[in-house]
Amino acid sequence: MASNRHLGRVIVLQSLYEYELRTLANDPEVDLDVIIAKNIEPYEKALGDTEFVYNLAHKVSENFETLDTALQPMAPEWPISSISAIDRNVLRMGLYELSECRDKIPPKVAINEAVELAKAFGSENSSKFINGVLGTAYRELGIKEENHESKSKTDGETTETTQNDGKSGGADGEADA
Repeated sequence: MASNRHLGRVIVLQSLYEYELRTLANDPEVDLDVIIAKNIEPYEKALGDTEFVYNLAHKVSENFETLDTALQPMAPEWPISSISAIDRNVLRMGLYELSECRDKIPPKVAINEAVELAKAFGSENSSKFINGVLGTAYRELGIKEENHESKSKTDGETTETTQNDGKSGGADGEADA
C-alpha cells in the first residue's frame, strides 16, 4: 500500500496539538496513542503508513523540551510559549525531521512540508514564520542538501519539493511562502 506522508504529518500535527493542550490542562486521561488512533481512524486506508505517524508523534513529543530549547535562539523575538500551539508544533515537527531524519527525508522536503502545514492550519503569516525559522535551522545545523533525484518517490516523498526555485518553501529563509 502506498504511503501518504503529507496526510501522516497532518495527523501528527493534530495529535500533538491535542496532546499538548490536554497535557497543559492536566487531563489525567491524556494518552498520545489513543489520540493518534482516533485521528488515524477516518484516514487509515488513504494513509497507509501508520508506523510513520506513531513514530514521528512519539519522537517529537518525547523531545518537546529539547526541540523548544533549540528553536528559541532561531526566533529570539518570539518566546516559545508565546508562539501559537499550531505553529509551535509545526516548528517542532520540522526541526525534528531536519535534525533527526536527514537520512530518510530530504531537508528541503521537511521544510516544505512544515510550510504547507502552516499554510493549511496556521494564521496568515505562519508559513513565512515557519519558513524563516526552519531556514535558519537549516543553515545553523550545517545541513548539506544531497542530490535526491534518484530517490524520486521513495518513502512517499517527491523530489519536486527538493528542487524548488526559491519561490515557495525554500530553505533559504527568503522565499515568499
